[in-house]
Amino acid sequence: MTTHGVGSGVRRPGVRAAIVCALAAVLLTGCAQSVDPIERMGRKAAQKVRRPEPPPAAAGAPAPDVHRRWGLAAPLAPAPRPHRALAARAPGRVPPVIDHVPTRDKVVFLTFDDGAERDPRFVDMVRELRLPISMFLADSAAGAGYDHFGRLRRLGAQVENHTLTHRFLPGRGYVDQHAEICGQQTRLKSRFGAAPRLFRPPYGNYDADTLRAAGDCGIDAIVLWRASMQINDLRYADGDRLRPGDIILAHFRGPAELKGTTLTEMTSRMLRRVQEQGFTVARLEDYV
Repeated sequence: MTTHGVGSGVRRPGVRAAIVCALAAVLLTGCAQSVDPIERMGRKAAQKVRRPEPPPAAAGAPAPDVHRRWGLAAPLAPAPRPHRALAARAPGRVPPVIDHVPTRDKVVFLTFDDGAERDPRFVDMVRELRLPISMFLADSAAGAGYDHFGRLRRLGAQVENHTLTHRFLPGRGYVDQHAEICGQQTRLKSRFGAAPRLFRPPYGNYDADTLRAAGDCGIDAIVLWRASMQINDLRYADGDRLRPGDIILAHFRGPAELKGTTLTEMTSRMLRRVQEQGFTVARLEDYV
């Protein structure tokens, strides 16, 4: 068989006309019905391209005067250079229980629990203030809103473990506690790509089985707190003021739980108390 031209070489009726029409479509925007469908898909894909994510919280400094937008009289002082203040957990050892970090740095650490409240303005607050926070998420509270917490994570917030169902752990036995802790480790790793290193037991209560199960699930430290944020002020476990390295407990709560106060308003009050006592905020995971 004699072949001619390119490709298979077989001439087919209408090929020349189709080529001419396609070229005309490019040059004269004619023959609309012959536009390459892949080209149309490319146009649609280009229309759906999202703007890039803003830079992480740790990058750069906040814009001038942005602190006033969030009710602060002065900008948050930059945290000292990150450093590990606690030794790494030795293999086979149960994780330590901490409510503060031994440091001389004038820093405290903000931790938020549960995940029921998902206020988009809080994302703006964390972004604009470059606010370092740790999020102890319980799947029963946060599971429906992991996209929201993913946005916070991309800004530098850290995701940590607060169990699957937020049950009171002491007395439940090793098997049940292992399922609660390891189950949330697996859930969070699947959702965010990394397993947490830190764990906070619901209500701050634990027993020997909690420690053993947490260690077997890969947890490096059990994190409690020395101060907790109420609606308007801090409550201290010991004394009447903050000390270097104190861990502060807050919750992802909204106006229904805070008597009309929003999460961002509560956080602003907490930050003012921190500043009034001469402290700034550092990221807990930089020290633990």
